[in-house]
Amino acid sequence: MSSTELPGVRSTAAPTSQTEAFRVDGGERLRTVALPGLEMNVRFRPPVREGLAPALFVHGLGGSSQNWSALMEQLADSLAGEAVDLPGFGWSPPPADRDYSVTAHARAVIRCLDAAGRGPVHLFGNSLGGAVATRVAAVRPDLVRTLTLVSPALPELRVQRSAVPTALLAVPGMAALFGRLAAGLTAEQRTRGVTDLCYGDPSRVTPEGFAHAVEEMERRMALPYFWEAMTRSSRGIVDAYTLGGQHGLWRQAGRVLAPTLLVYGGRDQLVSYRMARKAASAFRGSRLLCLPEAGHVAMMEYPEVVAAAFRELARDTDRDTTDRDTADGKG
Repeated sequence: MSSTELPGVRSTAAPTSQTEAFRVDGGERLRTVALPGLEMNVRFRPPVREGLAPALFVHGLGGSSQNWSALMEQLADSLAGEAVDLPGFGWSPPPADRDYSVTAHARAVIRCLDAAGRGPVHLFGNSLGGAVATRVAAVRPDLVRTLTLVSPALPELRVQRSAVPTALLAVPGMAALFGRLAAGLTAEQRTRGVTDLCYGDPSRVTPEGFAHAVEEMERRMALPYFWEAMTRSSRGIVDAYTLGGQHGLWRQAGRVLAPTLLVYGGRDQLVSYRMARKAASAFRGSRLLCLPEAGHVAMMEYPEVVAAAFRELARDTDRDTTDRDTADGKG
């Protein structure tokens, strides 16, 4: 197996089929990409013009493709963006093999990109999606044009106290306990708890946005595989944290070749703000955006700031590529 492959991932695209896209709120559309043993929901905005650079957005634990809607709208003039629901999250059903490891999620993203032939893309990841995107960029550099990570879930020696309940989901039997504890809570109460945990300033959530989140919470809590996806994905993060050697996430961060933008929030209760400097050192030649008032989902709280930082990254990357091509006689 070459260093640019993951187990079970071939460099050629597997057979695929796609459903017809249908419209949802805000001008976005949804479609399903079907691969052997895997179905993934894809959220996208029809490109405003031809020739826009492709981008792929990967959400975090318990999130969905909708977490990227605000940023996708901000970047609609410069990117042909698509956001995936990882297997078992959003509108995507569980994977046939019930594998929710970081490697399995990365494999799903790679298969989706290979099947669509969209690479190299501007790849974005938040939290769990940041760990997944890091692994994708490390093992398949041909698929990644730039990498933007918002509060990526990379190994920490000292986990924040507020992040302990999420980590405990990985412990056998804890999901059932959490389920019983949450049984008496309304969808609105559950949504409020998630908002308070993930946002630096929960008041930035609009009433309309909160209402949509409550509706989505009701839908997802009714799914028979909700706790399985949460539990096994949490266990996958813990396992990835303890994995050493060439597959360790920090080791793979050092292998990423794509120009990288790192975004950290000063009020993040799940990924420590103090990890920003370590990440900036690990990803070679990366640039760091620190937002003191942001929480765990800066792309939702401050989409215009994250969009501006990405545009600068993309502009510099394009300029550097042009300069190299000119020097090599390709220009």
